[in-house]
Amino acid sequence: MRAVLIISLLAAGGTALLGIAASAQAPAAGRAAELQKWAVHDESRPMPPVVDPGPAGPPAPVPADAIVLFGGKDLSGWTTSKGAPAKWLVKDGFMEAVKGAGSIQTTRAFGDCQLHVEWASPAAAVGAGQDRGNSGVFLMNTYEVQVLDSYQSKTYADGMAAALYGQFPPLVNASRKPGEWQSYDIVFRAPRFDAAGAVVSPARMTVFHNGILVHDAQDLTGPTAHKARPPYKAHADRLPIGLQDHSHPVRFRNIWIRDLQP
Repeated sequence: MRAVLIISLLAAGGTALLGIAASAQAPAAGRAAELQKWAVHDESRPMPPVVDPGPAGPPAPVPADAIVLFGGKDLSGWTTSKGAPAKWLVKDGFMEAVKGAGSIQTTRAFGDCQLHVEWASPAAAVGAGQDRGNSGVFLMNTYEVQVLDSYQSKTYADGMAAALYGQFPPLVNASRKPGEWQSYDIVFRAPRFDAAGAVVSPARMTVFHNGILVHDAQDLTGPTAHKARPPYKAHADRLPIGLQDHSHPVRFRNIWIRDLQP
């Protein structure tokens, strides 16, 4: 699996600064301790350093064993949270969130996975903070990697682009300019629960933003949430992938996923 991930990142042209991000990373125990110092969405929490990821390239190639969730043609693999047909705009190989249409989710469910998502905030930067190119990628419809225009725009650190929302900021800010295509490569390990619903092992994410490591096997404290850090609650082993409608016309393209063995 590791070789496939590295090949995908090489194809996306995003390996040049991996060493910088790795050297910036604190040990996992240190990050967990750091979390206790800051209230959720604390605006005094330090922002990560800015790293230029380089120019955007063409869509990343799709591995032979990947499941294509969105290939640019239609939303046949997506529904609303209530199971109705998704009503986001599909045009020129991308889909775009439509204000009021609601968040969407995959018709298929997933657990442990490697997920690739390409996205772009609106080219005309409007608003500030959380009101600027806001969306989100939800693993198991529960654990969010934030989507936001964080290029020369400040918000709370645990809500910027590539943050594990409400918990951990990215190790670096690897955002591109508004309107430019960006990528997330996420390796996700689902939480495990025992028969009584207690956590055996937490959800864990490794995330590359534009080819740069921004979370390294980071354990989550529970579901991600706004103004809260709720505890885990036992759920199914496999659940849909979700994309958020946050009233901003964020675009997505070239979304694919690989099932991973536990």
